[in-house]
Amino acid sequence: MSKIKIFALGGLNENGKNMYVVKVDKDIFVFDAGLKYDNDINLGVDYIIPNFDYIIKNKNNVKGIFLTHGHEGNMGATADIIESIPGVPVYGTKLTLEIVKNDLTKEEIEKANLKEIRPHSKLEFGKNTLFPISVTHSIPDAVCYVLYTDNGAIVYTGDFVFDPTMMGAYKTDIGKLAYVGKQGVLCLLCESFYADRAGHTSPNNRTADFIREVLHKNEYRIICTVFPGHYQRIQEILDEVSNTHRKLVIMGKSLQDTINRGIEEGYLKANTSIIGSLTDLDNKDTVILISDEKEKPFGNLERIIKGFDKYIKIKDTDTIFITEPSYPGIEKRMAIIMDDIAMLGANAISLSSKKHLLHHASQEDLMLMINLMNPKYYFPVKGEYRQQYANADIANSLGIPKENILLKLNGDVVTFDNGKLVDNHEHVDVDEILIDGKSQGDIGNLVLKDREMLGENGIVIISCTLDRITKEIVGGPEILTRGFIYVKESQDLLEETKQVAREVIEANIEVGSKRVDYSKIKNDVRDVLGKFFYKETESKPMIITVIQEV
Repeated sequence: MSKIKIFALGGLNENGKNMYVVKVDKDIFVFDAGLKYDNDINLGVDYIIPNFDYIIKNKNNVKGIFLTHGHEGNMGATADIIESIPGVPVYGTKLTLEIVKNDLTKEEIEKANLKEIRPHSKLEFGKNTLFPISVTHSIPDAVCYVLYTDNGAIVYTGDFVFDPTMMGAYKTDIGKLAYVGKQGVLCLLCESFYADRAGHTSPNNRTADFIREVLHKNEYRIICTVFPGHYQRIQEILDEVSNTHRKLVIMGKSLQDTINRGIEEGYLKANTSIIGSLTDLDNKDTVILISDEKEKPFGNLERIIKGFDKYIKIKDTDTIFITEPSYPGIEKRMAIIMDDIAMLGANAISLSSKKHLLHHASQEDLMLMINLMNPKYYFPVKGEYRQQYANADIANSLGIPKENILLKLNGDVVTFDNGKLVDNHEHVDVDEILIDGKSQGDIGNLVLKDREMLGENGIVIISCTLDRITKEIVGGPEILTRGFIYVKESQDLLEETKQVAREVIEANIEVGSKRVDYSKIKNDVRDVLGKFFYKETESKPMIITVIQEV
């Protein structure tokens, strides 16, 4: 019999950053390694990943990182982890690993231990066995994982939906899921994203009819936004455009590579005659397809709206079509974008978040999964806490006792000893790593504090020149400000600032001395001017003092 521990390094009480750890005795299995985009609270942060110190400390016992599918919320942190732990095995289906390889290439990471898996092919790890099962999501080759242990199976669903129209690389193998349930499931880790939505997600995840309506009702050029990882949405657009006389122009190398790779590998089917070029950009019958990279959502569309794009300028006859429904965290951003489009005189259309859903499990889908798995313990994951709570209510309504439903936060450890739940209140330290640009390390709270200060109160630079021999002031102090005050209307304040700074500097210089303590001067200038500025303006700008000798 085994001792099993389950906890999340990310993904609980949040959307994205999914990373779940299952430890069976000494063997550690990590499921997903995702990122989440910043919500503008952390200035300049591009994306956030889980702190994976636990994996680094226990890397010799880590059997692998097992990715469910190729969306950044589930695999976006993989490149960052591989750079820190080059030898860590990363398992995923063919398409998922292709997306990981693309991220590795962008980050110029050459060494990686990637292992391709196939659904329904067992992976042996000593006495434990891992079994991937194909599930339906908006990207092909998505899987859930079943970890067989001495005490029963641990099942992590990943993202899924039950939709019988999805075939091929999108199809759910319900028979395999039912078979796992009959063998005995100790604990089911199940997504919660749409747990507060009644009914099945299908058919609200299908948008072909709406796309067709937009194409036919709008006579002139259409600019469509799409998330590059949502292959099913791209397929719907390709299918509907092929039934019109329009040309499709795909903008951006990354999106072009994604679609070309999808067509080559058979994940996407397209009539290549509809694909246009840059010469078709200004034609009224053109559909322009744009996407976003590993940055804030709608970044490329915002660039076009602001007039910074090299090729696309919005006309008042254009229709901007956002082909994904809004979700928690981007509603405000989408509303601002829709308003900006209207101010340009163009038509703006987006999918309704009430009528159209992403490929995630709603209440009836969750009920079906629970009935198929028939777990002893139920662990709601992936989603905000209110969604986890709604997921727990669903499980309880199906007969799972409340004491067997595990509502946890990141770092809270669930322990099973010989198949029985042991409540020992264990907690693993968790944190976030903030990634800015190509920086692979956490930029830290001090950097964010400085950015916040600059953003709220601006900066003041004091520059002064001393004689190298006598140490007397021969130039300045000069004052340079940015984001602090309106200079033309604040000349008196600036002159007073110069006088205060001069007095502080002179007070720290001994006449005839050969040595000056520049650190003390800078600290005193900052302290005295800081109090002076707050008294005069009630602002606390960042103050930098530059002293030089000639």
